[in-house]
Amino acid sequence: MHQPPSPSGILLVDKPGAVTSHDVVARARRALNTRKIGHAGTLDPMATGLLILGVGPATRLLTYIVGLGKTYEATIRLGVSTDSDDADGQETGRTDAAAVSDASITAAIADLTGEISQVPSTVSAIKVGGRRAYDLARAGEQVELKARAVTVSRFDVLATRREGDAIDLDVIVDCSSGTYIRALARDLGAALGVGGHLTALRRTRIGDFDVADAVTEITPEATLLGAADTARRVLGAFSVTADEARDLRHGKRLHGAASRLQGENPAAIDPDGVLVGIVGRRGDDVKSFMNMPEAQG
Repeated sequence: MHQPPSPSGILLVDKPGAVTSHDVVARARRALNTRKIGHAGTLDPMATGLLILGVGPATRLLTYIVGLGKTYEATIRLGVSTDSDDADGQETGRTDAAAVSDASITAAIADLTGEISQVPSTVSAIKVGGRRAYDLARAGEQVELKARAVTVSRFDVLATRREGDAIDLDVIVDCSSGTYIRALARDLGAALGVGGHLTALRRTRIGDFDVADAVTEITPEATLLGAADTARRVLGAFSVTADEARDLRHGKRLHGAASRLQGENPAAIDPDGVLVGIVGRRGDDVKSFMNMPEAQG
């Protein structure tokens, strides 16, 4: 009996709250009946929103998606600190924030916009000596994470709610990959002298992939974005002839073709619209850096 082809493509999922990204991957494996599924960056259990899954051979594209810019909608509570910098952690401090003015909030946010140096949250997935920071923190060990350069291109307050001695800010953030919104909440609270943590987080965009196009339930009929269309969106296209496609698949260089390149590592797409692989410049030549399996391209 003929086996149906294994699924291959990119799946956009709107992750619900209170489940891990690993749970979503497990659901997708069951629904699509394949083990080969990866993701382009996790979300905390508390967070909701866009997860990008790679299915089958298209998992090879995830490495090009991970580094794309992101948009988050979040709620920051000023006046309360937690050990995880979000609502899932234990409260570590409470300060009356009622006297904090809107002007001082605006000024502190401005200092956290642009290219900034950020120390990730202690409860993060960053590895320290081969172990995840959150595992070390939960084991009661002291975790020292190094500051890293990130870019926050937008940090806007959409609404301000003053309730008792706390202030809730609904914000929208455009940022580079690797930016921790929990750390922004912590640092904003610290700058204002009252502490702060994240009470809600939703990822709405990765590159030009939008959560509005994501599925909320993963079913066997889920629509997968094709590898060629996805690669074209993320990297731009480099059109090749059938002969050039064959050469690239066989590891040969396209001599003198570098002048045709637009972008650093575009997607080589053959006359049938099939993704051959990801290519780049080698002197005057074009070389394939990642080939897709031919039948699955």
